Amino acid sequence: MLFDRFHGILDKTIGTKDLQMVNLILRVLSHLDVNRLPVKVQSIGLEYDEKVLLLIRNELLKVMVVQFNADQLLTERPHVSALVRDSLIQKAKDFNIVLDDVAITHLSYKAEFSRAME
Repeated sequence: MLFDRFHGILDKTIGTKDLQMVNLILRVLSHLDVNRLPVKVQSIGLEYDEKVLLLIRNELLKVMVVQFNADQLLTERPHVSALVRDSLIQKAKDFNIVLDDVAITHLSYKAEFSRAME
């Protein structure tokens, strides 16, 4: 059985503090805490980490991204990525999921914002 997993959010559109819409791809490498595995698999099923991660990463991304303006996401991307990573790692621990890596791998804006920036 393979428990190391890759999870990506493709084309997740989120609103920023200044109401701009951004598309994000978040790379998440995870595995379940082996000591708690039997209890979680029995209670929720084999897709435990997928079910839980889907909920917490989507909610956490919304909460984190809305704190920044669209231009801040560009200029402070490493900082934002680190905040998302640290918050998601901490939240996943509550559900016995170990996150090996979390990073914003792609960030793009709607065409209107891109034209305004030029």
